[in-house]
Amino acid sequence: MRQRLIYPGIFVFSLLIAAGSVTPALAEEGAIPERADIDEKYRWRVEDIYATVDDWEKDFTVVEQNLARFEKYRGHLGDSPEILLECLRLADSLGLVRDNLYVFSGLKFDEDTRVSQFQGLTGRAASLWSQLAEATAFVEPELIALGEEKLRTLMEANKDLELYRFYLEDLIRQSKHVLSAEEEALLAMLGPISQGPRNIFTRLEDADLNYGSLIDENGSEVELSYGRIYRFLESSDRRVRRDARIALCSAYVKMQNTIASTLETSLRKDYFYTRARKYNSCLEWSLDANNIPTAVFHNLIDAVNSNIDVMHKWTSVQKKILGVDTLYAWDLYVPLVSEVDKEYTYEEAVAMTLEGLTPMGKDYLAVAEDGLTPGSGWVDVYENQGKASGAYNWGTYTSHPYILMNFEGNLEGVFTLAHELGHAMQTYYVSRNEPYIYEGYSLFAAEVGSGCAEALMMKYLLEHTTDKKEKMYLLNYYIQQIVGTFFTQTLFSEFEIATHRQIENGGAVSAEYFRNTYRDIYQKHRGPELVLGDAEDITGLRISHFYRPFYVYQYAAGYAAAQALSQKVLEGDKAGTDALMEFLSTGASEYPVDALKKAGIDMTTPEPYLRTIQLFSDLVDQMDRLLDEG
Repeated sequence: MRQRLIYPGIFVFSLLIAAGSVTPALAEEGAIPERADIDEKYRWRVEDIYATVDDWEKDFTVVEQNLARFEKYRGHLGDSPEILLECLRLADSLGLVRDNLYVFSGLKFDEDTRVSQFQGLTGRAASLWSQLAEATAFVEPELIALGEEKLRTLMEANKDLELYRFYLEDLIRQSKHVLSAEEEALLAMLGPISQGPRNIFTRLEDADLNYGSLIDENGSEVELSYGRIYRFLESSDRRVRRDARIALCSAYVKMQNTIASTLETSLRKDYFYTRARKYNSCLEWSLDANNIPTAVFHNLIDAVNSNIDVMHKWTSVQKKILGVDTLYAWDLYVPLVSEVDKEYTYEEAVAMTLEGLTPMGKDYLAVAEDGLTPGSGWVDVYENQGKASGAYNWGTYTSHPYILMNFEGNLEGVFTLAHELGHAMQTYYVSRNEPYIYEGYSLFAAEVGSGCAEALMMKYLLEHTTDKKEKMYLLNYYIQQIVGTFFTQTLFSEFEIATHRQIENGGAVSAEYFRNTYRDIYQKHRGPELVLGDAEDITGLRISHFYRPFYVYQYAAGYAAAQALSQKVLEGDKAGTDALMEFLSTGASEYPVDALKKAGIDMTTPEPYLRTIQLFSDLVDQMDRLLDEG
């Protein structure tokens, strides 16, 4: 059977790093405490899933020992509705436990990545996931082989199968793309191998790239790491940020042929699955799991390209703010507006977040307040030695949400908290309103909950500030968020469709091809006033999300939907707010595009994208006017 989605918080974490939301330099500014030194009320409570590792081991054994039970159903799913129901319920019961095993081990590992015990548990849980997938690989091919008429007869014969109607209807929809039981079993076995390109790239990036060193603002030579490079890219010293950017790109250029081969293999893997499952294109194959029309993707690309002048306008404003004759790519990371000189305790951040989300209603606020309050066990607030960096939300069907933070007490940390709370609230409502089989949801849908929360927070702060510097900071933050989440992900998506089409059409790819293709698309998006250095087109070879086909467009699409929905809430549209809450409570029992249509947002048209582009244009104009006022 196809694997349900547990909310993929770690992927959100990756985007936050790309958008510059993480400051990895804390270790240099003060001693990072050990986990035991942090007050327990500021730590999440993973023990709410399993009190001890022994309890985890018992559940692991339960799943492992029950895998063989599926064999008695092989070849017999059509014998009676009761047999089919038994098999589906077994898959649900074991899947639920498998999720708890995987999430518990992952959360414990992220508390302190130096502890090898939990790295080992995570590896075992991942292996068990694959074993369950292999054990149930016969189910869908066998159901499809029964034919639509037989499946519908089985559904009608037992009222308890009504729970699985959407799943079975969706299976009928995708029936022409599901293979024989033997072929599906082979594809399941290929799962770990198909992850090879992504794993190779990750190991290369995490362990083998050498960024060299640079001379910092004080004239001292500093050995570079990935995190330190991003700190130097924000330097007010232009020479330092130039050297940091060159060091970053040069590390990848040295490995460009290896990385190009790795990305090519990933693209060919996508094309293999596309052909094996009889789709017309890699895009169609990737989007079909959630029944998303390819028009949703193409409308995004077309809307941005038809209004590309708004990004060129922002490039001009950036150049104006920085006061430079020539704007280079290494200038894009320096803060255009200095951060507001305010520090917030975690409790103050919680109070601000709840105030900003008041339009969501009393029930939403009550749950959010319970979850964010120190001691609730939801939030892991502060950095500690060995803790995973960044921020994300995770959890299981039977657990409360878990939010990882590395809260630093600045305004950016407040926004990050609102963002992750949005994810957590969507997870909370889905888990309490859907049966387990539908508890997952796509990234496409996931970005709506977080995007709405952050949009409401931003608009609240903009309305309540009278300080010009603070307003400029907020405007810049909002603009940069749209650039990172909407425009940059659209640029990446355009690169993805170009490279996949090259493979589909039998074309050759190489490091030179990838770099030239990325350069052309990037330059088109950013306009003639931005100069891209000789090595900077290597960016097309250093984006880890490209190993997840057509993944990043969902950030842009979800962001556009969130902006449209949040506006309905702010306008006091009760029907719009109710529709948003219904959407946030809907998991995989409905296709995300259909669920958004019910909420009044039609992603099959350009309209949601055009509204976000107009919002961006208006924000840039506001920023420009404030600059002219001096």
